[in-house]
Amino acid sequence: MDIKPKHIAIICNYELLESRVGGMDYFFWVFNKKCIEKNIKVDWFFPNTTSHGDYKELHIIPTNDLSLEQHFIAHLQTQDAQYSHIITHFIELCTAFFADIKKYQKAKIIAVDHNPRPLGGYPLKKRLKKKLKGVLYSKYIDLFIGVSDYTSQAILHDFGSFLKTQTQTIYNGVLIDSIVPKTNERTKINPKFLVVSHLRESKGIQDLIEAIHLLSKALKANLKIDIYGDGPFKTELLHLVSKYHLESVFNFKGSQSNLKSLYQHYDYLIQPTHMECFSLSILESLAANIPVITTPVGGNTEVVNHNDNGFIFETKNTKELSVLLSEIIEGKRYITGNTRPLIENRFSIDNMVKNHLKLLEL
Repeated sequence: MDIKPKHIAIICNYELLESRVGGMDYFFWVFNKKCIEKNIKVDWFFPNTTSHGDYKELHIIPTNDLSLEQHFIAHLQTQDAQYSHIITHFIELCTAFFADIKKYQKAKIIAVDHNPRPLGGYPLKKRLKKKLKGVLYSKYIDLFIGVSDYTSQAILHDFGSFLKTQTQTIYNGVLIDSIVPKTNERTKINPKFLVVSHLRESKGIQDLIEAIHLLSKALKANLKIDIYGDGPFKTELLHLVSKYHLESVFNFKGSQSNLKSLYQHYDYLIQPTHMECFSLSILESLAANIPVITTPVGGNTEVVNHNDNGFIFETKNTKELSVLLSEIIEGKRYITGNTRPLIENRFSIDNMVKNHLKLLEL
């Protein structure tokens, strides 16, 4: 096989939405551009098609109302294409799908794991099922990629430590140049806070509301927290805000296409999440020189250093979060350093693309 492949397939269970353009979209665009420059043909398989942004440059093969996995197998059955590499994103690992691919292709199969794990782990039945799947189907995957060291360790924990030699980490990254950094000094007393999150229960925003409820009236008087994002848990969050009469504190601003230019107007990002893989909103915030207040789940502690570029509090511990926020609001605790260089040096889209391109040399 040629070391520099001419034809690869990328299967990605990621819905393409014009209203949501984030880090993964930019990664797909830049990766495709670099492949074209290297004379590598890429067939992209998504659940839907679109032409917004640079997706118009991608060769997307429509699913024709099949599931993504069924569609790809049908494509292999009816087309003559022989791929050198097949890469999956957001696809469940260690399933019969990978065995089916190997019936038709001699390609190297690379499975990228973006999936967060629940706080406290999976139930026993699911853990046993994953171990069995690891034994049955991991042999059909040539390489497992975790998007953080946490994710790589979770792969070994879920499917078996025998996969250690087949597992490596490639960090997700963000498009640095598109994020406007904060250049003026952060406000030490009564700083401005934002939350950037999909609104679902696992993101823990209800914990933040509870923590704010515990603050004194004086601290809440001038407090403003803007929440960017939407999702199925919004109604419950609004009800909780109303229950505690915190309408003057929380402002739900919905999804914003210009978010990368808005971080600079705040002093801290709050992300009270219960489960995470590797948060792109944390990377974006730090790239904007905005410190992060978050929990030690997923890969968060691989990028947020307590008392250095942010603060870490115990997951679901609303009292600890309330005390921490009171100290920050009163100016007793604050972050002074520039948080952007870490993201430029280690967590950029360019680094992510470069490391993914190296996979095609295997």
